[in-house]
Amino acid sequence: MRKFKTESKKLLDLMINSIYTNREIFLRELVSNASDAIDKLYLKSLTDASAQIDQANLAITVTPDKDARTLTISDNGIGMTAEELEKNLGTIAHSGSEEFKAANADKQGDAVDIIGRFGVGFYSAFMVAKEVSVVTRAFGSEECNRWTSDGIEGYTIEAVPADDPAYRQTAGSDVILTLKDNADEASYDEYLEEYTLKDLIRRYSNYVRYPVQMMITKSRQKEKPEDAGDDYKPEWEDYQELETINSMTPIWKKRGSDVTPEEYNEFYKSTFHDWEDPARTFSLHAEGTLEYDALLFIPGKAPFDLYSRDYEKGLELYSSNVLIMEKCADLLPDYYNFVRGVVDSADVTLNISRETLQQTRQLQAMERRIEKKVTSELESMRDNDRDDYVKFFENFGRGLKYGIYQSYGMKKDELGGLLLFWSAREQKYVTLQEYAEAMPEGQKAVYYAAGDDRERLAKMPVVKAVLAKGYDVLLCTEDVDEFCFQAMRDFEAKGLPKAYEDDAAREAAQKAQADGAEPETEDRTLELKNVSSGDLDLATEEEKKSAEEAAKANEDLFSAMKEALGEDVVTKVTVSARLTAADDAPSCVSAEGPVSLEMEKVLSAGPAPEDVKSQRVLEVNAAHPVFAKLQAAQQAGDKDKLALYTSLLYDQALLTEGLPVADPVAFAQNVCKLMA
Repeated sequence: MRKFKTESKKLLDLMINSIYTNREIFLRELVSNASDAIDKLYLKSLTDASAQIDQANLAITVTPDKDARTLTISDNGIGMTAEELEKNLGTIAHSGSEEFKAANADKQGDAVDIIGRFGVGFYSAFMVAKEVSVVTRAFGSEECNRWTSDGIEGYTIEAVPADDPAYRQTAGSDVILTLKDNADEASYDEYLEEYTLKDLIRRYSNYVRYPVQMMITKSRQKEKPEDAGDDYKPEWEDYQELETINSMTPIWKKRGSDVTPEEYNEFYKSTFHDWEDPARTFSLHAEGTLEYDALLFIPGKAPFDLYSRDYEKGLELYSSNVLIMEKCADLLPDYYNFVRGVVDSADVTLNISRETLQQTRQLQAMERRIEKKVTSELESMRDNDRDDYVKFFENFGRGLKYGIYQSYGMKKDELGGLLLFWSAREQKYVTLQEYAEAMPEGQKAVYYAAGDDRERLAKMPVVKAVLAKGYDVLLCTEDVDEFCFQAMRDFEAKGLPKAYEDDAAREAAQKAQADGAEPETEDRTLELKNVSSGDLDLATEEEKKSAEEAAKANEDLFSAMKEALGEDVVTKVTVSARLTAADDAPSCVSAEGPVSLEMEKVLSAGPAPEDVKSQRVLEVNAAHPVFAKLQAAQQAGDKDKLALYTSLLYDQALLTEGLPVADPVAFAQNVCKLMA
């Protein structure tokens, strides 16, 4: 027995037990090696006139034998001499394929795709086999040799006599695995089952360029005997047929004109186990220092677990048509976690097991390019297929908003334009840009209301007050909306009509336009404001003055009302500058400071409730008849009645905002007292 070169026992143990995390990939490695062997022969045929081959017969064969408990992977490639067996299999981590690629770099083209590069994939066979034999015959040689090892100490190399049944009649190699005995923790018999082998081939080696064939057991109905009577029952028999398991040609490498939408849809549904057609299909082909192909899909519907912690994002990553990772998370940002697809590149830097990637600039460059492509496709859908985009946004918009919040607003320029919100005035979804383009002259902010129900939001006094001023309000009903807007702070609207500082400048511009000049436009930064915040500054000077005078004249009343509610409940009670008519609501609750009412509600309702309080302000409508009742109770010195009225006004305002009252029982009792 010959000993492995290098510190073989330790290194071989590392190869078998440490490098690979999933033992089933042994078949991927052996099929890839077989593909390399055929590629080497094919390249030789291109450069050597004496090496003529029949391309139609080039194939890889997988043969399970349940009785002998062996699995054989055969190819009709270039084969190996005894010296090459010694060099390639007797030296750990020596890659014959990588050496071949280096020696023939100037001769390879698209027709040849050598996969191997580390020289360790072959040894993955010992994860499932207690003995491995390689029977091989080099192209152009009559000599056939057998390499055998148990993967522990060493190996033997011997010539195979011509009269031995194992002797190969043609060039190529047979890799014969004698499977390990079954144990409690592992059953190796599964690698002898047709179903398992077909599944592994299709999962990892479906796009190897040569046919991967296997004898498949099928069933057929026997012919009816001529003398069979009327009571004859059909009989069935099993038979075997050589079947090509892999599809060979990746759909993402075909020209778009050669693939129908139906074929893309079928590939998507079968590959990603979805019942519905994708909403969008698009491809990406990069050339230059980093070459790769990508076929990407936007699903038609969100998976049920998209927003659960168990959901795994990622694209399928192939290298030279061989599956490396089923979900490569590094190719997508979190906010595009819904995108599905495949990326194939021979240039990515893999680790030695080919199961994971090295973190390199190549990977980052691919991620940035894919992100830009997805953004571009979403923008196109938004602008040209609004109905489809609305459906997409209802499924996946939450993730885009969370992307802005999670990045502390750093991604607002990339994602802000993709957001949709319900317009209270237009009664449809609009983008922030569309909201800005429809603003009346003089509007300086985007106004929104956040809650859990669109119809309730539209009825809120604070929303009605803003609409009454002629300004639209975005009705936001997802819990992430308020946090998204807080992270954005503002939005830069593009190409808005220029706002002139005075009438003279406006008149001059109008005259220029009348003479044929193009209307002047400008980019404008608009602040995002919650209508429940205390700093909207929408009141006219007259309304502000009236509110200030009423507040000053009723200082004692408001102090008594604040005292009745308690210091911890509201920071102040004041006259509302937004509720100014007798038919407006009698009161509303607003918030000062960075924590809005909606943020408080969301945080307090989370799985780990946070004790975060907004600085609440009770605003009273001085024009409402109720205000006169409050004044009368104060003037009469009836503290109990004032406290009752104040409590009811405050709780009513909370309910209108969609916030819970602190003590529902007390609220019900107060209503009864008022009715008594």
